[in-house]
Amino acid sequence: SSVRFICGTQDLHKQLEAEISKFHGTEDTILFPSCFDANAGIFEACLGPEDAVISDSLNHASIIDGIRLCKAQRYRYEHIDMNHLEDILKECVEKGTRHRMIVTDGVFSMDGDIAPLKEICDLADKYDAQVFVDECHATGFLGKTGRGTPELCGVEGRIDIINSTLGKALGGATGGYTTGPKEVIDLMRNKARPYLFSNTLAPSVAGASLEVFRMLSQGSDLVQKLQDNVKQFRTQMKAAGFTLSGHDSCPIVPVMLGDARLASELADSLLKRGIYVIGFSYPVVPKGKARIRVQMSAAHSTEQVQRCIDAFIEEGKAKGILK
Repeated sequence: SSVRFICGTQDLHKQLEAEISKFHGTEDTILFPSCFDANAGIFEACLGPEDAVISDSLNHASIIDGIRLCKAQRYRYEHIDMNHLEDILKECVEKGTRHRMIVTDGVFSMDGDIAPLKEICDLADKYDAQVFVDECHATGFLGKTGRGTPELCGVEGRIDIINSTLGKALGGATGGYTTGPKEVIDLMRNKARPYLFSNTLAPSVAGASLEVFRMLSQGSDLVQKLQDNVKQFRTQMKAAGFTLSGHDSCPIVPVMLGDARLASELADSLLKRGIYVIGFSYPVVPKGKARIRVQMSAAHSTEQVQRCIDAFIEEGKAKGILK
């Protein structure tokens, strides 16, 4: 094993980078050991003191840490608040910043909501800014063909830089990437420290992920199956009286409970019935917003999804959550 620029590059790595670029409709791609590393490498490599980075307040921790490493002027807008974002963009233009980069998750993993990418792209065009989207919780399963939030929101070709993971829907359990303009990728190959000083992605992971991209390019059956499961779960859970967070298309389904102990006890009760879900509470989420985060999969059968719904309803009634 080795870093990429010494002897860590094999044909599989180059093939996977080309396949990712084809999938997203971008010019070039660079692989990382994880998307956390991709997020740690991009901002420091691309932005300087004369630039501005404008980040959604609920962006993933890896984005926050990556931004901390760069010397750009930092701004944070209230979660998916386009008026606040525009106010900051105006301020950055008035201050004469060189480059302005809007940074957002495509899907916010704790709440299951989706960034309004069309509105963000429109503001980027208006104020001459670039758009960066972290697609870790969208690539491979959101959108008609699994091409993520840009496809879902109808802005394919308008996103400047996409970071995503190979460790969720794409089969590898590890690995990440940045995809976008060739000039950006070339810069990162020379300046992104997690790329320069980390061992290459394991060839077995590269091969598995390459096969998943080929599967996605050949058909959308798995994407449609997942959406069917999401619709079944969200529709029946809402009808039963549960409070759900997030977009109706999102397979991350937070079941909002509020009380941390209740979330933990309900998760434990469901596990005894063979339903594996996890309760989240402070400090992972804000106080008073404890939840169980359910993650749907195309591997779940209709019967398994129904069994999960029935268990939630029965345990919800037993614990006084439902009447």
